[in-house]
Amino acid sequence: MKRIILAAIIATFAGGTAFAQSCETKAVGKDGKALAGAAKTSFMKKCKEEACEAKAVSADGKKLSGAAKSSFMKKCEQDA
Repeated sequence: MKRIILAAIIATFAGGTAFAQSCETKAVGKDGKALAGAAKTSFMKKCKEEACEAKAVSADGKKLSGAAKSSFMKKCEQDA
């Protein structure tokens, strides 16, 4: 059980940079130009939240809630 949790944690940290890169490449406006300033900041925050939300599951596959979810989301968004 500990190995599964450890593997999940390692995968989360390794995937953090991949999510950041994919959010960065998606940060494009309707006109096809890259977003800048507040628009980019807002988009990146929302993109990271959505990416972390999908990964916020416990070892038994259930969605996290309460303090566990808050802690996970905070850590995930900082790493991403």
